[in-house]
Amino acid sequence: MDVILAGLALFNLGSMVTIFLPRSVRRKAVPWATFAFALLATELAWIWLPLQALFAWMLINGGALDSSLGVIALCILVVSWCGLVWSVWMAYQARPAVEYALRAALGQKFRDDILPERRLQLRDDVRFSDWRNPIETGHPEVEVLRDIPYQPGGIRQHLDIYRPREIPEQGCPVLLQIHGGAWMMGDKTHQALPLMHLLAARGWICVAVNYRLSPSVGFPTHLEDCKSALCWIREEGHAYGMDTSFVAVTGGSAGGHLAALMGLTANDPQFQINHPGVDTSVQACVPFYGLYDFLVRFEQHPNRKLYEDFVTGRVLHQSRGENPALWDLASPVTHIHSGAPPFMVVHGALDSLATVSDARVFSQKLRKVSENPVAYVELPGAEHAFDIFHSPRTEFTINGVHQFLEWARSR
Repeated sequence: MDVILAGLALFNLGSMVTIFLPRSVRRKAVPWATFAFALLATELAWIWLPLQALFAWMLINGGALDSSLGVIALCILVVSWCGLVWSVWMAYQARPAVEYALRAALGQKFRDDILPERRLQLRDDVRFSDWRNPIETGHPEVEVLRDIPYQPGGIRQHLDIYRPREIPEQGCPVLLQIHGGAWMMGDKTHQALPLMHLLAARGWICVAVNYRLSPSVGFPTHLEDCKSALCWIREEGHAYGMDTSFVAVTGGSAGGHLAALMGLTANDPQFQINHPGVDTSVQACVPFYGLYDFLVRFEQHPNRKLYEDFVTGRVLHQSRGENPALWDLASPVTHIHSGAPPFMVVHGALDSLATVSDARVFSQKLRKVSENPVAYVELPGAEHAFDIFHSPRTEFTINGVHQFLEWARSR
């Protein structure tokens, strides 16, 4: 029993170390290992804490404290529980962080700019029932249409539609969701479900898209597929109840990178060779924990060599030395211009995979140039991919995204 208790204590200790590591140490850590430990300890801390307390109580009753190893393990475990309590508290700091970012970018009374009938659709509060099931994947008011091809080709060029069961005559505004997965994995059915169900239940149509994956293809094929999906929305969306005059785009991680490019490369002919006459502008852009500068020209990546080695030959089929123009082309920061749509950039302060400094630099540079608002939301205590779970942090964040989108639409 004492050995089992010690194992539990070591697991928790590893999670806490990854969360509270100083930045200088985190730069030398293995990102995927840090991410794996930290995500569960940040987003699911409210579940782990009572479960571990119950398990520890059972082990203690079984004699785990009969040895010094068990006593030491319990002491470590109790200290680690303080870290889990901290994680729960930090999740609730998402609400003021989101509110502050939106007010700073859109104005103190930005909600007054939202049309009254749309303001009624906003969800101001987050209740326990909204996040008590972290992996809930459905909503009674939402209909899902799956695996619709958006262009002739392979199975990866399909999309899913999340829409209200009752669609108004004028149609619904559209959110295009691009999944993440390091450009090499992932699927449209697994990400951003809390956001898409919230919006679809409140009068939006969400389109989740797959795209061809690396290493079998390299950039810009991923972006070209996403552009093709947007062209399908503009050409065929009316038949599914979409108001194609307002299309926003979002995505997380690699999807955040592609979403930012979608927002900044409207109607660029090199990315839509098969759809030269179709409007590929978007009216708002919400990238989550994306990557914004492949060239790392502002020294914002803590482990530059590890990052470059990962994308070379997989995502970018030519090295930085062989084709620096390709790396530049793949960087959203390159495409910043004054006519960019309104942006809401969301990033976790503890992100292990996509460094938060990249999001800060991108937001600052975009804000200096763009004629439209740029809201930068840095979420305290948040890891990469935090929003795959229903949690207090996720629910407060998607409430803010809904407010931002309704504000942009009302303009």
